[in-house]
Amino acid sequence: MAGKLTARDIMTGGARCVGAHESLYDAARMMRDLDVGCLPICGDNNRLTGVITDRDIVVTCCADGIDPATVQAGTLSGDLHWIDADAEATKALEIMESNHIKRLPVIDVKGGHQLVGMITEANIAKNLNDKQIAEFATGVYATA
Repeated sequence: MAGKLTARDIMTGGARCVGAHESLYDAARMMRDLDVGCLPICGDNNRLTGVITDRDIVVTCCADGIDPATVQAGTLSGDLHWIDADAEATKALEIMESNHIKRLPVIDVKGGHQLVGMITEANIAKNLNDKQIAEFATGVYATA
């Protein structure tokens, strides 16, 4: 491949959003049906507002005995990190490492700022060299 790898080159396309006003129950069912552990959260304008993981649902809701059908997905949105689809793949590594995150939404800034995919650990493992993978693992999983 000519040139450097971009986020678009390594992402998994076709990411689906859970609506910010949908319940955590809905998010959990969507995760099950899509066989994923993370979903982007989109607001009323269909723009990315956050990301929710299966762990978020379990730890912040179920573990406290709260009914997931009564909590909106958007209430669990934390800091939002994303990457432009045309950015170099190494930039995705930097964002994921510095924020200790395992999944990164990919936004097509030129295409109306729409969500176009996600970069996950699997994408990193499949597309980058051993040194980059080692740096990613150290950066994301380091505890101190």
